This record gives sequence, C-alpha cells and structure tokens, in this order.
Amino acid sequence: CIRDRFYIFGFTFWPQDFFLLTILLIIAAVALFFFTTLAGRLWCGYACPQTVWTEIFLWFERKIEGSRQKQIKLDKAPLSARKVGIKTFKHFVLISFSLWTGFTFVGYFTPITELSHSVINMSLGPWETFWIIFYGFATYGNAGWMREQVCIYMCPYARFQSAMFDHDTLIISYDEKRGNPRGARKRGASSVEAGLGDCIDCKLCIQVCPVGIDIRDGLQYQCIGCAACIDVCDDVMDKMSYPKGLIKYTTENALFGKTTKILRPRILFYIALLVAFTAGLVYSVASRVPVEVNIIRDRNTLYNETAQGLIENVYTLKLINMTNEEQEFDISVTGIEDMQIIGKYEGISVA
Repeated sequence: CIRDRFYIFGFTFWPQDFFLLTILLIIAAVALFFFTTLAGRLWCGYACPQTVWTEIFLWFERKIEGSRQKQIKLDKAPLSARKVGIKTFKHFVLISFSLWTGFTFVGYFTPITELSHSVINMSLGPWETFWIIFYGFATYGNAGWMREQVCIYMCPYARFQSAMFDHDTLIISYDEKRGNPRGARKRGASSVEAGLGDCIDCKLCIQVCPVGIDIRDGLQYQCIGCAACIDVCDDVMDKMSYPKGLIKYTTENALFGKTTKILRPRILFYIALLVAFTAGLVYSVASRVPVEVNIIRDRNTLYNETAQGLIENVYTLKLINMTNEEQEFDISVTGIEDMQIIGKYEGISVA
C-alpha cells in the first residue's frame, strides 16, 4: 500500500508535517508570481511537466518516425506492415516512458529501492499499482495526445498570467519594424534591394510552436514562452546571412525605445516574501523534533489503589519515529516525588 509518509531529498515527512507542505506551496506560488513578473512564462516554457513531457515525446517521435515532413508523409501513407510496426513501436516507447514517470511519482511515497524490488518481484500493493498506472495514463494522455490542448484550454495559468505582466516583463516578440513587409526571396538576397523586411515568411516559427500560434501577430495568451520560434528563426537568419534577433526575448518598453527596469516595487516585494518564507521553511525543517509522543490515559478507570498504598494510573504511550533509521528511546517521568513507571522503559527500539 502507499505509505503514510513522503520521501524527498533524504528527508521523511509525515502527515504531522503538513504545515511544512503549506509553507512550500506558498513559496512555490510566490516564486511563480516573481519569475512571471520578471521574465514571463518561464514555468510554462521550461519547467512545467506538461512542456517537459511533450518535448520528450516529440524527441521520441523524431527518433522513431523521422523529421516533421517524414511524420506527415507517414501519417498520409496507406496502411501497411511498415506503418503499423513504426506506430506500434512508437506508442510502446511512449507508454513505457509514461509508466516510468508513474513509478517515480509513487517513489515519493514508497522508498524507491523498496518499490524497485516490489516491481521486480511482482509484489506491488494494489494502491501502488493503481497510482503507477493512473499517473502513467495521465502522462501518456496529456503529453502523447492532448499536448497543446492542455495549455490552451485546460491550464488556468494561461488565463491569469496577464495580471502579472507589466511593460518591463520579459516576453518573446517579433520585431515588426525590422521584419515587415514579409516576403520570400533567394538565399543571401539583400532585403533592402528586394524592398522587403528580414522576414522571409517561411512560417517555420508557426510550425515549431507547440501551441500553433503565429508570434508575428503579437503577444498572445496561448504563448508559453518556450522560445522554439526564436531558435528556428535564428537558424533561418543565419542561412540568409541576416542578423539574428528578428524574434527575440525583449520587453514592451524596449520595443518602444524605453528603458527596461529590472528592480521595481513588485519585484522587491516578491523577493522579500520569498526570503521570509524560505527562511521559515528552512528553520522549521532544521528544528523539528524527529519523534512524536502521544500519551493516552485509560478512560475506563480513573485510578487504582494498590496493596502497597500506591495510586496507579494506566496510560498508553505511542512513539512515532519520524526518521528513516531505527532509534532507541529511554522513557522517564518527573513532577511527582517517588513516581514510578512499571514495565520496560529503557532502550525501546522504534523503527
């Protein structure tokens, strides 16, 4: 079964540490606001699992099916043994990778070495099996089939990101003054002599865009800031012997010839919050006591008077070892003169 604890970076966290998770989520939210305000959609373009998995799946497809043109040709080709074989192998690889992501996800709750042995010995618990398959299915569906639909229609971040943008936020933008008017021409031809801008209207920026937008139409909420259009446009500019940067990272102020300010009140406020919450989280983790003690009094009787004239109370003592290694504890009581503990109370081992 899935354990009632969470393993990360060598630390073991229990449900009693839920407040630490709360602080961590607050830090993540503030960091998201900070980086979005400073440099646009860095999360979406470089760190979001949906983006990362989609890029990995696209890499698998390029290695198995070939370039984009070859993939289109294969899709349009009539059904054949070769086509079925390639498609079957591709989806086998994608499903295998998806199940691997499910395995690593469950590894946060069951120690990864123990989970590996369970998989090898075919002795997985029902909940571990369920979550590996469920998470693997989610990865395969989102990154293998839905892809940009998740970013455009399902992810709420695209809808409220504009609230965090200002004129000094780093965005990906097309330089209209330099690129227009657009038009095709021979390689190496001078854009001035042709009476055109530097954009040769190859539309490669649209083809490589994971959400299928035309960055030349201006900033759009679907843009995830992955910079794929920058890379492909720079390659085209190299081939045409034109300067790079027709599509580039910039700010709205820079586009209009104004000075871009990095340190501004909103940024400083986010930095202060991040420092405060991060310091609080580090202190909480460093100072937490790695054991929990619960003492439960027997409710059936108030007390007993023994033959020796002593007053006896019965308690149930529960010790929770919150580390990964077995610990020994000595139990003692204070507060009342001549108070005694009946039973084993030294060298108690708790795994």
